[in-house]
Amino acid sequence: MKIKILESALEDIRKGWYFYESQKEGLGNYFMENIISDIDSLKIFAGIHEKVFSEYYRLLSRRFPFAIYYKIVKKSVIIYAVLDCRQNPEKTKKRFENK
Repeated sequence: MKIKILESALEDIRKGWYFYESQKEGLGNYFMENIISDIDSLKIFAGIHEKVFSEYYRLLSRRFPFAIYYKIVKKSVIIYAVLDCRQNPEKTKKRFENK
């Protein structure tokens, strides 16, 4: 299964990296490695996660309070967002209303 990460999701990952790197040097890289590992797992496990916001699947990260939102289109996984689960749920919902 092919994985495509949209620019919006890459920006989410960058923001997460900056947040954790500002907490402790090197933690941002650890965050990045774990998120990429979670995304790579979709090559095998895409489609088994809970569907939210009608057509988006949500994969919860194993080590950080982040969720990876994706769709399956043909034989590809498209990552739309990588969001902090601690933010206001209404903010997350609004992000998906116009997609």
